[in-house]
Formats: sequence, structure tokens, C-alpha cells
Amino acid sequence: MLLYDIMTSPVGDLMLVANDTHLTGVRFLPDPNVDLAARGWQRANGGTPADAILEGTRKQLADYFDGRTTIFDLPLGATGTPFQTQVWQALRGIPFGETISYGELARRLGDPKAMRAVGAANGRNPIPIIVPCHRVIGANGSLIGFGGGLERKRWLLAHEGVVPATAL
Repeated sequence: MLLYDIMTSPVGDLMLVANDTHLTGVRFLPDPNVDLAARGWQRANGGTPADAILEGTRKQLADYFDGRTTIFDLPLGATGTPFQTQVWQALRGIPFGETISYGELARRLGDPKAMRAVGAANGRNPIPIIVPCHRVIGANGSLIGFGGGLERKRWLLAHEGVVPATAL
């Protein structure tokens, strides 16, 4: 069973989703693709292992937004294809305050021609911010391709000192 909770953040409300062993999702709200009844998700109410994961996630995200941390240490359980999982793992290797291009990420994965596939996997990242897909940009430095919207991507990169705050 998946539990969720809602967190207010500088980039808008976030829906955090976890099971008893892993954080499985971070969603930007409103999200028209979330039908809680259809998915069988329940609101967190305390006392379960999933609640503890959600609380830890909320604290680490608050610390990130407040500038007290640059690294997340959470049990992640994103579900995807083997290639998507490989891309998401590579995203976790992009340090705070740095960006790379889709092409560079494809090269790091051993297939420089896989830029579009890398972009598609990046766009399906179910745990944004924590798995920092916002740190991947176009080859020319443009801010492209972010499921949470380009304004949120700009904010996150400005928060990390990559994009001048005036670019917001």
C-alpha cells in the first residue's frame, strides 16, 4: 500500500509518496495524472514505516529548500525499465550546483547517441528534486524538459546557484 502526504515548498505543493520500505514518488501539484481513488493511495496518518519515510523526506526537503543540505539520504524505490533506472541512478551523480547536458548524460551512460532516450527517461523520473533531473539542460545551456515546468526548474537551479536569481 502506498501512503502520501502533501508538503508546501518554495516551488509549490509537493505530494510525497512512499511504501513501507521506500520513497516512491515526489509530484508537483496540481497533477492531473493523480487519481488517488484509482491508485488506492491513502493519506499518511502516522505510525507506519511509510509515515517515517515521508517524515524523513519532508525534513530533508525542508533542509534543502532552507539551504541546510545539498545531499539527500533516503531509501528510494522508483519503478521503471532497466534503462530508466540506469538514467535515474546517473542523475544522482550530478552534484548540487552543477548541470550537464542530455548529450553528456548519454555519454556517461556509454551511448552518446541515446540523447533522446535519456531525455525521455529523465522526463519520467518519479522522484524529482531528490533525483535531480532539473540539473540536466540543453547542450546550448537552455532550460528545457522539466515535468514540473520551466519556472520550477529555474527556481531550483537558481537555488543551487547555477542560474542567476534574476533569470527567474
